[in-house]
Amino acid sequence: MKFASAIALTFTISNDNVIDAFTGVSRIGRRSSSFGMTETIFRDDIEKQTVGYQAGKADHPFAERFGDLAGKKVKTVGESMEEFVGALDCTINPLYRSMLTDLVGTTHLTVVDSRFAYDKVWALGFITSMDVLLKNYPERDIAANIVDAFTKSMGFDEETLRADAGTVSTWAEGKNGEDVAAALRGEGDSEVAAIAKAAKEEEFWLYSRFFGVGLMKMMEITGTEVSFDNMKKWVGTDLGKSSQKAESDLTLWGGVKSKLEMMETLMKEVEIREKKKQAARLEAKAEAAMKKAEEASKI
Repeated sequence: MKFASAIALTFTISNDNVIDAFTGVSRIGRRSSSFGMTETIFRDDIEKQTVGYQAGKADHPFAERFGDLAGKKVKTVGESMEEFVGALDCTINPLYRSMLTDLVGTTHLTVVDSRFAYDKVWALGFITSMDVLLKNYPERDIAANIVDAFTKSMGFDEETLRADAGTVSTWAEGKNGEDVAAALRGEGDSEVAAIAKAAKEEEFWLYSRFFGVGLMKMMEITGTEVSFDNMKKWVGTDLGKSSQKAESDLTLWGGVKSKLEMMETLMKEVEIREKKKQAARLEAKAEAAMKKAEEASKI
């Protein structure tokens, strides 16, 4: 019905344009009539589809699973941002401000999703992201404060996240890509295998960016090439889930790391220039002091 309505609207507008192009007749009257007819069609269509609708009561497996959450208060992005800023006792470097604002917003949307389930691969991705993104932050104490504030605003404990991330990274050490692939197929009794089994059993399992970064980190640890083919195999074939978002995140993560490297180079150049300026100022002061001393000795 919507498709038919859209065609009707398109045909009406296009037809009016053709007629007026040749006759020069005003189309105000026809436009009002045409849009009025189209509006009625759309309104009738919407009423047919929404009559008797109740949030969370649809005849669908998703509604049956999560329907009881309909109407419940959900923490907003604004509230998470307020918590993040409130937990900070410093000003964020302008070069990092936009990135961190986006990170708080996107992570919030993940953790408040009813399908989200925390696991240790996700924790590895979270900690890896923080370590990489803030690696070259000028003030290390402020960088630590940012991680703590971000973690709290998302409802997590940093020590727990680091411990869980360490469990997965320690497990991956000394293993190869096929070992991880086997675990993602649910083989064995490792933490990763348990996470994979839970994901396979969950019809509405939610992939999120930090999970993908966690997999990329395991690729690095095991000496596996961080590539589309390997990500597609690990997520699509071994884990049995759609790998489209994971592959997209691989591209995004590569781009972010490249920008950070450029930022690092820029900051080093600025630091070198500042040191040169400082050295020049000190040299000028020293010369002025020597000149003053020479003049004083002559007197």
